Amino acid sequence: MKFTRTEIPDVIVCEPKVFGDHRGYFMESFKADTLAEFLGYTINFCQDNESSSTKGVLRGLHYQINGFEQTKLVRVIQGSVIDVAVDIRKGSPTFGKHVAVELSAENKKQLLVPKGFAHGFIVLSDTAIFSYKVDAPYSFENERGLAFDDASLGIDWQLNPDEFVLSEKDTQNPTLEKAELLDYNTNYYE
Repeated sequence: MKFTRTEIPDVIVCEPKVFGDHRGYFMESFKADTLAEFLGYTINFCQDNESSSTKGVLRGLHYQINGFEQTKLVRVIQGSVIDVAVDIRKGSPTFGKHVAVELSAENKKQLLVPKGFAHGFIVLSDTAIFSYKVDAPYSFENERGLAFDDASLGIDWQLNPDEFVLSEKDTQNPTLEKAELLDYNTNYYE
């Protein structure tokens, strides 16, 4: 597995070694000790999630608070998406900045989105199957969102806004200025 820090160093692109031949391919999509060696700490993933979406579906930007913060390791099994992580840690040198990476079944890249980041994606292909690991369970009471179209974030979702397909909930999320944020000085990995 190759790990590359992005322009926000806590957000990491993970690229598995893919072994292919006339039968297809094989890869290790996750290996706990390899990731821990790179990070210098262990992430205890407790749940795997999967969603299926059609072109233009925009899910996000989501995060959790009050001890339910989540690290996510995300990948695409079918299709392609633009995956986005926004730093929502007050006091962070990269506060309000984002990383956007194309994840696809073809490139097999994964994105490690740590605690302290809002996360979302938009589907570029006709359909996409999106899979991700989390290190904390979902909590309805502690789920929060950030406006996907907050101009201060400057996110290029790469599709025309008239193609966006959103849940009612995701159209109601506050801007970064009004959102309930996290603190940069919190150590989530003690």
